[in-house]
Amino acid sequence: MRLASALLYVKDLAALTAFYRALLDTAPVNESPGWVEFPAGAATLGLHAIPGPIAEQIVISTPPEPREETPIKLIFAVPDLAQERARLAALGITLIERPWGACDGMDPEGNIFTITQSPA
Repeated sequence: MRLASALLYVKDLAALTAFYRALLDTAPVNESPGWVEFPAGAATLGLHAIPGPIAEQIVISTPPEPREETPIKLIFAVPDLAQERARLAALGITLIERPWGACDGMDPEGNIFTITQSPA
């Protein structure tokens, strides 16, 4: 068994598509109404729009509150952590350096992600 895809349900599909396009530095491989899919190594990252009536009830502050109550975190491995930190900082993405050698960041809806050094 292998992981084929990770999926995030999102309130603002356009904003999250722009964010993950910049974060992953790639264009979507699949787009349809309410759905966007990015290549992410051996798997894909899908963004699925939350239906309008439900999305209208969700409040996302500016800046967003971290969604720390969810037990899910996306982890992206990069070949050069320092270079990737600099690239993401240039995009305005704030990262928190962790003592174990990784960095955590947050998307515009508060979903937490990690970037870590790829194994050699």
